[in-house]
Amino acid sequence: MAKANNLELQGGTYHVRLDVPKDVREAFGGRRVLSQSLKTGSREEALYRRLPILHAWKSQIKIARQGKQLPDGWQDNVAMMVEQLDQMATSAKRERIGEKIPPLPVPDPEAVKQAMENPEVVAALKAMIERRSGEPMGMIRLEDDLADMFKGFVGRRLTERHNLTPDQKDELAVLIKDPSSYKARSPITKTRLAAFRTYRLEHHVALKTVNQQEAKLLSLSDHLQQSGSPLDFDAVSTWLQGMTLSSKTKQQYLLAGSQFWQWASTHEPQWRQSYKGQVNPFEKHTLPTIKGKAKKEAARKAFTIEEIGSLHAAAKEQGLSTLADLILLGAYSGGRIEELCQLRTENLITLEGVTMFDITDSKTVAGIRQVPVHPQLKKLVARLTETSTDGFLVPSESKNKYGIRSDALSKAFGRLKTANGFGRSHVFHSIRATVITQLVRADVPDRLIRELAGHESGTVTFDVYSKGSSPKQKLTAIKKLPTIPSR
Repeated sequence: MAKANNLELQGGTYHVRLDVPKDVREAFGGRRVLSQSLKTGSREEALYRRLPILHAWKSQIKIARQGKQLPDGWQDNVAMMVEQLDQMATSAKRERIGEKIPPLPVPDPEAVKQAMENPEVVAALKAMIERRSGEPMGMIRLEDDLADMFKGFVGRRLTERHNLTPDQKDELAVLIKDPSSYKARSPITKTRLAAFRTYRLEHHVALKTVNQQEAKLLSLSDHLQQSGSPLDFDAVSTWLQGMTLSSKTKQQYLLAGSQFWQWASTHEPQWRQSYKGQVNPFEKHTLPTIKGKAKKEAARKAFTIEEIGSLHAAAKEQGLSTLADLILLGAYSGGRIEELCQLRTENLITLEGVTMFDITDSKTVAGIRQVPVHPQLKKLVARLTETSTDGFLVPSESKNKYGIRSDALSKAFGRLKTANGFGRSHVFHSIRATVITQLVRADVPDRLIRELAGHESGTVTFDVYSKGSSPKQKLTAIKKLPTIPSR
């Protein structure tokens, strides 16, 4: 049985576990328990890492319980078959009055064969012929009867072979009665989105990213559904033009679409067949770009040293002591806000006599690094270590559903900087820009600045082979940051 919070500690490493319900064990190869290593000995970290894995497992259990679902695009197939049956009935009636009609292909010959082998169908067919044979125009009406009979067989075949929801049953009835009323649906279906979601979570894509991209894909799906447009370059272009968003944001929508397209083209056989030979419709879109003065004005700006001092003082005056501490941590390290909020007491390490922040949780590989503790931070870090109640240096009560500890503090900083006259071009990340600017002006070598900031150098020599600068070299560089004025 799974332990509390679905966690179990094995040999110092946490594993996420989930009991497989009896009714779906067959779908999981008879397994009673699902288990996966979270590759961490930290309980707090394990609590966050387990969430996407549990979500993926529970989605698979839900799918297994729903039984065999209708395939994507089933409406198109039903509408096409019903229309073909109507066309065949019309052609047969015209033949009976003497017109020469070219033969039409039989829709789904295998289904017709199975129907004709069904004793009930054969008996019904004989009864229809007997009933119509004595009527005026009876053989003409018989063709309509035959079409209706086979339409009913199409519906029964789907119902018997698949697990239809009440809405799908209603939709099937409408399609059989009037196929012309059917409007082509978006190929970005909920079934495909669920499979895409599971795939990405299993490949450790952040839950927040998955949710954001899914929302963008649902927006496109709604557009395709309402417009009746096929998924092609023109439809995507029209969708983008209908958004009052920046080019940068629209590019994120295109990225979400392109990643979904690539996944479906690789993992969905039906998709590959439907879009065989079609180029990715999310590529080669030209979006307006900001240039020159406008681009410079829109870019994020660095704070001056004096402005950081003013913001720190304002935070202290308002009783925002944690935010004030966070501002100093950023100003003397150049760390990203979430990197700083994820620092734990065990992330304070000593290398070659230098006390360092061991940043192990970063948005990039290059961001995993060691940054010396600036002399101005020693007392602050000691206090944070001594008063920590949960192992983290920076206390946070953030309730962010993605486990982002900096969420509430980031919003608090936004309110603080706005109240002090700063606009959208200044954010907490601007402090990082200030640090990099000051290191440049202190003639710190570019390579060393990249190591401290967690940026790749762009060269194989330094990114792959070099072990990097020594702790003492990094400390010498970090000491060149100017003192934040206090008041």
